[in-house]
Amino acid sequence: MRPSSISARLISYLLAAALIAAATAVLFVMRQALDTSLVALLYLLPVGLITALWGLGPGATSALLAFLTFNYFFIQPYYTFAVHQPLDLVILMVFLIVAVVISQLVGRAQAGMAAATAREREATQLYELSTELAGLHDDQDIGRTLAEEAQTVFQGERLELDLGPDPAQLICLPADASPPERPPELTLPIQAARGALGEIRLWRAAPGISSGEKRLLQTFASQGALALERARLAQAESRAKILEESDRLKSAILSSVSHELRTPLATIKASATSLLSGEVDWDSPARNELLTAIDDEADHLNLVVGNLLDMSRIEAGALKPRREWNILSEIVGSVVSRMSRQVETHRLEIDLPEDLPLVPVDYVQIEQVFTNLLSNSLKYASGGTLIRIRAGVRDGSMVHVQVSNQGPRVPEEHLERIFDKFYRVTDADRVTGIGLGLSICKGIVEAHGGRIWGENLSEGFAFNFTLPLTRDGTPPRRLPAEPEDA
Repeated sequence: MRPSSISARLISYLLAAALIAAATAVLFVMRQALDTSLVALLYLLPVGLITALWGLGPGATSALLAFLTFNYFFIQPYYTFAVHQPLDLVILMVFLIVAVVISQLVGRAQAGMAAATAREREATQLYELSTELAGLHDDQDIGRTLAEEAQTVFQGERLELDLGPDPAQLICLPADASPPERPPELTLPIQAARGALGEIRLWRAAPGISSGEKRLLQTFASQGALALERARLAQAESRAKILEESDRLKSAILSSVSHELRTPLATIKASATSLLSGEVDWDSPARNELLTAIDDEADHLNLVVGNLLDMSRIEAGALKPRREWNILSEIVGSVVSRMSRQVETHRLEIDLPEDLPLVPVDYVQIEQVFTNLLSNSLKYASGGTLIRIRAGVRDGSMVHVQVSNQGPRVPEEHLERIFDKFYRVTDADRVTGIGLGLSICKGIVEAHGGRIWGENLSEGFAFNFTLPLTRDGTPPRRLPAEPEDA
């Protein structure tokens, strides 16, 4: 037992004796006016009060002291413990029994109330701990919360919570306190179904830990083990979902890429084989057709591989635009020139104002955006229909570009998802492609600080995107004025 506890206990006994002495003094002054039975009843009041205030031990002691003082001062003959009258003996025995019973009943009621209060306090502390732990999913956060709650409840000189061999997983409270040279007063494992997850070590300034405190700390450790187990199961489930999604994406990539690469490779192989066979005269028109087919399909392969590389850079966060002042019409002209054979089957209209300011963009990346949007429009719009590219300044700070076609409208529920990876509105056997082009456009435009979206028109569909006209606070620049004819 702690010295402080012994001192408090001794003081309670001394106070009990003092209260009985005070009651005896008051009753002795009124001895002539009080009946012996009334004195016995009045003695029961301080006995009950002492038991209620200081517990069963001081209460039983006060009952015995009251019995002795009652016999000595109020039972004739006075100032002796001898009893001559049988009635007085009965009164003394009844008084002793009643005093002891009252002290026992009051003491037990007080002990029961103290136990109920302690259980209520423990239940509140456990509820607060479980509430704090419920929303945590990281081992370090769980460990720190558990250590802080335990330190608050037990007020230890030092508390250590060890979650593993890594020094970073050791949590010490107070953080600036040096570890005591003596061993901890209590060491409890954080035990889960799959083994020990850690350990709690508690030092107290005063030695000794009660069984109730030990039980409560064990419950804290169990709550921490459940939280750690739940967090690790959630992490395992998340990793499993990520792996499952990764496998699904890999399967989609392999399926789409193999389908997308097979056709151009077959065309290139067939054309090269025909040229190498010697059956095609080098001066015949068929030779030019085969070479054109090889050139077109090689461009197609280059576009597919470029999209895959761009998507990998976007996902890795390595897509960093080299923004320089460029003329938008030059970028569009370069794309149209390179795709001249593909756009021959459609009517192409370009509407770019001559006074359109320079745009601070990465030339190659924005060229890729136009290539993908134009390629997508060519796939979905029927031959002979109109494809229009136009641009204009919006709010003086953004350039708005629209690539429209007269292809089918996109259902409203698909408009927000057409820029997702591998998302296809139509069946793969109707329109070729691996479903990365629009996703790459979104990544590039957003990397430039712009926005891209789809829009249904009265006759067809349009892709819209915006690009900022400022770079690092530099205002937009105008195209250089053409020299006047002399």
